[in-house]
Amino acid sequence: MTLSLCNLTKQYGTFTALKGLSYEFTPGVYGLLGPNGAGKSTLMNIITDNLKPSSGSVMYNGQDTVSMGSEFRRLLGFMPQQQGLYPGFTLERFLWYMAALKGMSKAQAKADIERLIGLVNLNDARTKRLGGFSGGMKQRALIAQAMLGSPEIIILDEPTAGLDPKERIRIRNLIAEIAFEKIVIIATHVVPDIEFIAKEVLLLSHGEIIDSGKPYELCEKLSGKVFEIKADESKLSKITDKYKVGNISKDMQNIYVRVISDSEPTDFEHTLCKPDLEDLYLYYFD
Repeated sequence: MTLSLCNLTKQYGTFTALKGLSYEFTPGVYGLLGPNGAGKSTLMNIITDNLKPSSGSVMYNGQDTVSMGSEFRRLLGFMPQQQGLYPGFTLERFLWYMAALKGMSKAQAKADIERLIGLVNLNDARTKRLGGFSGGMKQRALIAQAMLGSPEIIILDEPTAGLDPKERIRIRNLIAEIAFEKIVIIATHVVPDIEFIAKEVLLLSHGEIIDSGKPYELCEKLSGKVFEIKADESKLSKITDKYKVGNISKDMQNIYVRVISDSEPTDFEHTLCKPDLEDLYLYYFD
């Protein structure tokens, strides 16, 4: 099972959202990281055929997905970042409606809806109207609809936005479990959500992939560049002016500032730290 992006370019007038982007996905979880405007949503909308590229193509197992048409869309599950829910629908009615749009049989839809409501922990809300759902509950409802019909490719745009830590962990583990035999592509700003489940991470900037690889391999590239500075609180502005800053903490006497720097901060007392994916994000995008 392969999903191939072949020299994708997307232009809006004089603005280029994607610039000759190519990549190949196989089963597993892939994380898309990048600042707003990097091209993540444009890329996902092209993969799902909601947008047409200016040039290039998307191939699934060697076939052009545009020529596959509805056959390819049946293999897709998509959760966009902004999706209008029907506030008057109950959760069950919403999922039945989405199942009908996907062309699922009643028997298949019934079994899937029962399974997915349980998986996203919304059993107690199945007959409640979506208009009364919290932000986190709406996110879980959208994740459930994306998984209807057991799609082979699942695209999730900010799937854990609005979820509390317990639900984030639940959804993260669910995504990891279903990705054993599926291609799952996640765009998120919540870096820890993909650090431990992503097979590979793609770093996007200005419509281009500027780096990619396994999370630990990417983090290793920052070896020797992440430090914790110990200093008096009066030195904080000097530190933040000079370095890319991750975390700041304080005790009764000192501040502790995690910084990312190509050179060792010899002007301050410091210790070397093991890099993580948040450090990598700050290194490329801060």
